Amino acid sequence: MPICPPSSDSSSPGSGGRSWIFHGLALGAAAAAAAAVAYLYRRPGGFRSRAVGVIPARFASSRFEGKPLALILGKPMIQRTWERVMLASSLDHVVVATDDERIAECCRGFGADVIMTSESCRNGSERCCEALQKLKKHYDIVVNIQGDEPLIEPEIIDGVVMALQRAPDAVFSTAVTLLKPEDASDTNRVKCVIDNQGYAIYFSRGLIPFNKSGKVNPQFPYLLHLGIAGFDSKFLKIYPELPPTPLQLEEDLEQLKVLENGYRMKVIKVDHDAHGVDAPEDVEKIEALMRAKNIQ
Repeated sequence: MPICPPSSDSSSPGSGGRSWIFHGLALGAAAAAAAAVAYLYRRPGGFRSRAVGVIPARFASSRFEGKPLALILGKPMIQRTWERVMLASSLDHVVVATDDERIAECCRGFGADVIMTSESCRNGSERCCEALQKLKKHYDIVVNIQGDEPLIEPEIIDGVVMALQRAPDAVFSTAVTLLKPEDASDTNRVKCVIDNQGYAIYFSRGLIPFNKSGKVNPQFPYLLHLGIAGFDSKFLKIYPELPPTPLQLEEDLEQLKVLENGYRMKVIKVDHDAHGVDAPEDVEKIEALMRAKNIQ
């Protein structure tokens, strides 16, 4: 898939949005197929055929306490996110995983399935792992979907699921999009570099790659990591047991623990204008964007 922005006749998620995602999934298909025969995660009845979406949600936050319950055009943000996730055709089930009864009560009120998790979970991945262990049914893929992405596109979720299904040598999948030049120095915007087969090489809060001039190259297609992660369910169960790694701790990025331990991570490129909610002032920006797009 080309890194440069797709042409106007094919990039709109509303008109053929799946095409720009699934086109990127073909990258490295031949190499992945060669490894499929002996791969340990193959299961009868279809390779990684069942997927569950988990939306981790916690009330405590240093920058925005109670963020999941913040109202966005009259609905709690967690509900906005859940409604978008429910549109993904690849998920067999969707749950909210939380350790807070206020969030749980809110979610049950609009019809979401809720799994209560421990307050000791250190991050969203560990919360997803605990939720998976409490689910009564078996799932091959667990998709960790950030609860502060109320405009997440269901096609991206489907793409992340398909990436794991088509890359048997990977245990983790995620998505990237083009980085805006003004976000190059923003440490909350995580950057990513990938190889020619579509596998992750590295993630950083700093700008990568970084050239000798020390300046942003306006011609280079820098990549922004989106807050979504697909896990092979067997790998997710051992993920919390892996010790923290030096790069993970230095960058404060969970996904680096996967790479530092030698596991492969498939990355899809998508055309998506990221609109996460990190601070209270982001709510007004999201609402303005929703009004402009006539999203109720």
